[in-house]
Amino acid sequence: MKFSVPSFMFLALAVTAVPAALAQNQPQSPAKNKAPFTLAEKGQTFQKLSDAVAAIGAKSGTIVIAPGTYRQCAVQSEGQITYRSAVPGQAILDGGICEGKAALVLRGQSAVVDGIVFQNMRVPDGNGAGIRLESGDLTVTNSVFRNSEQGLLTANDPNGNIVIERSTFRRLGRCDRGLSCAHSIYVGDYGSLKVTQSRFEMGSGGHYIKSRAPRITVTNSSFDDTHGRATNYMIDLPAGASGVISSNVFVQGQNKENYSAFIAVAAEGKRHSSAGLNIHSNHASLAKGVERKTTFVADWGGDQMRIANNSLSPELKRYERR
Repeated sequence: MKFSVPSFMFLALAVTAVPAALAQNQPQSPAKNKAPFTLAEKGQTFQKLSDAVAAIGAKSGTIVIAPGTYRQCAVQSEGQITYRSAVPGQAILDGGICEGKAALVLRGQSAVVDGIVFQNMRVPDGNGAGIRLESGDLTVTNSVFRNSEQGLLTANDPNGNIVIERSTFRRLGRCDRGLSCAHSIYVGDYGSLKVTQSRFEMGSGGHYIKSRAPRITVTNSSFDDTHGRATNYMIDLPAGASGVISSNVFVQGQNKENYSAFIAVAAEGKRHSSAGLNIHSNHASLAKGVERKTTFVADWGGDQMRIANNSLSPELKRYERR
C-alpha cells in the first residue's frame, strides 16, 4: 500500500536540510597571520579558540569564528559564551578533542552554538562528540554534526535545559568494540530537551535521540534511517518522560540492530512519569523495499500517554505495552 507524505512535512524537510547544504563546500583555513577567533564585544582576536574562551572567563561574550577548518577545541568552565560562525556552515571544527571528550567541553553557566560544523570526532572510549555538555544551559542553532561517534553527549544537570533548532545530525553513533553504544544525541538526567526543525539521517549505530531528561519536546523534524547502518530506535526515552513528540517524519531503514520500535518509552525503568506524553501528528513508514512488522511506540512504563492522529504505514502497530 502506498501513501504520500503530507505537504507540511515536505516544508519541514526543506527547512531542516538548509544547515547541511551550507556545510557541503568546506572552506579553506584562513591565512596563518589572520586570527580567526574574534570577541564581538571588544574586537580582540585570537589564533586559538581556547584563548578566546579564556579571555571571556566568568563574564558573557560572543566568539565569532571566521570561515575555515580548524583542528582545535576548547573547554568552557564558567561564564556565558556564544560560539557563532561568521558565515553559517563555514566554520568547521574538525577532529580536535579536549580532555578526551569533544571539540567543545561545556560546563559554564550557559552556551550558545550557532552555525558551526562539527566533524570527525573520535576518542579511545568511543564517545568522541562535537559537544560534551557537563552543566549549564545549551542552545544549538543552524549547526551540523557529522561523521563522528556522537553529536551531542551530556552529563547530568537537572537544572539545565537544552534547545536544538534547525540543525543536522548525519552519520553519527556506533555500537562496536565491546563498548557501550554511542548515539547522535545522548542526553543524561538533564532538566529538559527540546529539538525542533532538525534533521537526523544515515545513523551509524545506536539511537538517533536518546534522552533521560524528564521533559522532552521533538517537533517538526525528520528522521531518515533509509541509509542507516546498525541503528536502533529513532527516539529512546529510557527513563520515561513527559512532553510532546509531534509533526515529525520517521522512515525506518533496512539495516537495523533493533527494528522493534520507532519510539521507546521507559525501556530501562520508570524514573520519570510519562503520563500525558503527547505523541501526535507524526508520519512514520518503512523505507522503500523494507518488509517487516514493527511498532511505532513501545512502552515499558504503563503510564497514560496520548498517541493520536499519526499517519502510520500498514506494517506499523500503533502501540505495544512491553
